[in-house]
Amino acid sequence: MIKFLALGGADDVGANCFYLNIFGTGLLLDCGAHPRKKGKESLPQFDLIKNEPLDFAIISHAHQDHIGALPFLVQEFPHVIIYSTYQTKEIADLTLHNAANILAQEISLEEGLRNYTHEEIDLLVKSMRDIEYNKSFELCGLRHSLNEKIKITLTDAGHILGAASVIIEIAGQKIVYTGDINLSNQTLMQGADISPFANSSILLTETTYGATDSEKLGGWGGEAKRFAKHANKVLHSGGSVLVPVFALGKTQELLATVYNLMQRKILTEATIYTGGIGKEISNIYDRNRYLVNYCNKELVLKDIPQNNVLDVEDLNIFKKNPGIVIASSGMILRGTTSYKLAEYWLKQSNFGIFGVGYMDIETPGYKIMNAKKGENILLSETSEQQKVLCEIERFYFPSHSRREDLLTIAKKSNASKIILLHGETEAKNWIGYHLLEQKKSIKLYSAEPGKQISLV
Repeated sequence: MIKFLALGGADDVGANCFYLNIFGTGLLLDCGAHPRKKGKESLPQFDLIKNEPLDFAIISHAHQDHIGALPFLVQEFPHVIIYSTYQTKEIADLTLHNAANILAQEISLEEGLRNYTHEEIDLLVKSMRDIEYNKSFELCGLRHSLNEKIKITLTDAGHILGAASVIIEIAGQKIVYTGDINLSNQTLMQGADISPFANSSILLTETTYGATDSEKLGGWGGEAKRFAKHANKVLHSGGSVLVPVFALGKTQELLATVYNLMQRKILTEATIYTGGIGKEISNIYDRNRYLVNYCNKELVLKDIPQNNVLDVEDLNIFKKNPGIVIASSGMILRGTTSYKLAEYWLKQSNFGIFGVGYMDIETPGYKIMNAKKGENILLSETSEQQKVLCEIERFYFPSHSRREDLLTIAKKSNASKIILLHGETEAKNWIGYHLLEQKKSIKLYSAEPGKQISLV
């Protein structure tokens, strides 16, 4: 008996959390928080498994939509044993502490939630068991009904540092959970090797870019040159460029990309600004560059000349000293550094805001990226309308697989049963249609919150 249940992340890219009951062993794949929801609404639906066994949790990587709810899970299920790669564990020690400071302002006691303390995070991270890539280990829950144990293998997913796909093997079944997977090289991270997925029976696959035309995405190198062309235009006019990024992953990749462009004389040399937790995460990238599939192990991020954007008190310095500011959050969420800077940037006719990653449709970042110069936009319900005077440019530096690559993953796995998750309806529909076109005999499922799927 193998049953699947989505507690979150079934039909969007937030609060990813997927439950498997594998012959009586309860296994959770990821435990994330939703980036644009507050309080209890941002968490997976733990109540759905209150009467189910839960023995283990495997965290695919350290983005908040995959790990952010872990402290709340431990409050509900204190006996759960948590696994991840060493790199994910090291990053979690930073990001979970940072998230606690934010959640403390959002959690309401009326919701029945208790925010976790920094001491609890310390204990949680210390208790996490770190696993090396491609080294298998075995699991067996308290109510496991077979003599055979569950074999688990983590493979490099190519998404960010420490990201893993999870291969689960038992009783002749091979289940592959892609996690967030990327088959293409970035500036730092190499693309995933999917050869271990061969001869799978069940595939649980992300669908993030299912609705995105891959011609728009371009290649990383081509987008880098296009980025340089538009950035040069802004810099030569005396303006500065704001690049909103996720602190984990995009900060490090864009910092390396911008620096490489400057070194190759493709991009005008200018002051690079970074700061906050992204800079601390960059140090973790540096320490682990020889332990993972890195494109350029000689590139040390901390050696790249960069100023701390958090030290800037007068934003007019960006007029006097044009530069490129790499700041979080990537979706320009209210209260973040990128939001504060964007409010200033929008008023400057010779400045530019360059989007480089995923923007949820309900975020300020999405509104900005889809605005035209001269339009009035409302960044939030409590803000005033603001005219867009700066240049707005959209670039694609994907850390997720293109939709054609997702079809390649399915074909390589040869799975007879496929569950689509981590994607909006349009994305899942495109992937689903083309999967059936590729192989009509597969049993195809679309994950839905709270809907149980019996797989074996």
